[in-house]
Amino acid sequence: MADIKIYHKPTCSKSRQGVKYLEEKGVEFDVIKYYDTPFTKNKLKTLLKKMDMKAEELLRKREKSYKDLDFKNKNYTQAEIIEFMVNDPSLIERPIVEKGNKAVVARPTERIDEVI
Repeated sequence: MADIKIYHKPTCSKSRQGVKYLEEKGVEFDVIKYYDTPFTKNKLKTLLKKMDMKAEELLRKREKSYKDLDFKNKNYTQAEIIEFMVNDPSLIERPIVEKGNKAVVARPTERIDEVI
């Protein structure tokens, strides 16, 4: 198992760019297709801590499911937001690249350099 992991959605262009970027850098990495191997609550909490982010910062705000949750008029807890993301991975910004005690949302792709 490699030190670097990319949490990847193959149908997402930004996620594919992240994989390509890592390949071009010549680093060894593992691909975790998080739609096939879903995040657990604990894993999301760990990644958020490594990224120094709050749960709401990891949300994809253009997703229909995000809009359906009516964040503008509701005040969800961190635990509730994490639960939403575990149950609906389309809410999670991507790709996420993790190495050791650091992780980043690779937007723009060059942010990967912060962890490799």
